[in-house]
Amino acid sequence: MSPRTALLFPGQGSQFPGMGRALYEAFPQARAAFQEADEALGWPLSELCFSGSEEELRRTENTQPALLTVSVAAHRALAARGVRPVAAAGHSLGEYSALVAAGSLDLATAVRLVRNRGRYMQEAVPEGQGSMAAVLGLDDEVVQEVCAGVRQAGTGVVEPANYNAPGQVVIAGSRAAVEAAMQAARARGARRVLPLNVSAPFHCSLMAPAAERLAVDLAGVAFADPAFPVVRNIDAEPLTRGEQVAESLRLQVTSPVRWVDCLRRLEEMGCDTWVEVGAGRVLAGLAKRTLGARVCAAHEPAEIEAVAVAAGA
Repeated sequence: MSPRTALLFPGQGSQFPGMGRALYEAFPQARAAFQEADEALGWPLSELCFSGSEEELRRTENTQPALLTVSVAAHRALAARGVRPVAAAGHSLGEYSALVAAGSLDLATAVRLVRNRGRYMQEAVPEGQGSMAAVLGLDDEVVQEVCAGVRQAGTGVVEPANYNAPGQVVIAGSRAAVEAAMQAARARGARRVLPLNVSAPFHCSLMAPAAERLAVDLAGVAFADPAFPVVRNIDAEPLTRGEQVAESLRLQVTSPVRWVDCLRRLEEMGCDTWVEVGAGRVLAGLAKRTLGARVCAAHEPAEIEAVAVAAGA
């Protein structure tokens, strides 16, 4: 029986200096993707990916178009080798990569959208006023109770932002509220609580100003029907019609990423082969913890060729 492949597209935190260079050098399809992104932005994003510093790549308005372009470059190389997915999902920013791969929007439009998205998210909360932390070893319901308790105490906004894997939830909000929630999580028996090195509190209600600004940009885009379903972050439902996309991407800015549910939905849809398309290996670890699944990487040229062979392409 032929494999039923799910493509997984990474989000922020997967970036690293030099990402995508080997793809650019090995595959004309990848090279064309970088050139399209450079032209769309009017500056050499490819140089940022290949030789930019870790600090430059960590700036949200740079990270988002850079990771998206690397993922699309890798996907184009896979598609040229006959890899055809049953469905896809992307973690936060990665949902845009998945939609480009599915043909719902073009790369040039996508890199401009996510460049703005990153800027809007950064500007929604002044740097230093927001925070995020990973809570390990507590059930989702306990983390939700911890956040609710801090809010009710009047300390500030703190909410679950990413349900990444069983026993691994990221929280986001105002700095004081996140710190209070970290203490409360430890008191409730969390195995580890780790502050994250991020520039803004993503995927929480503090991002509402960013969602409003992004909605204006999204309203100007004509989204096509995806060629394959893209399981969306906000509720793990598959996007199958272009008319669903803009509202989904707007809501995504302030809603938690329900990654565990996304992976389980893909499994329910019959997917049995998993490929992380783009930089990093973050999603491979989450899929192993959630499904016990082995995820093939698709970033280096040899990995692209190996995935094509495994997929029977």
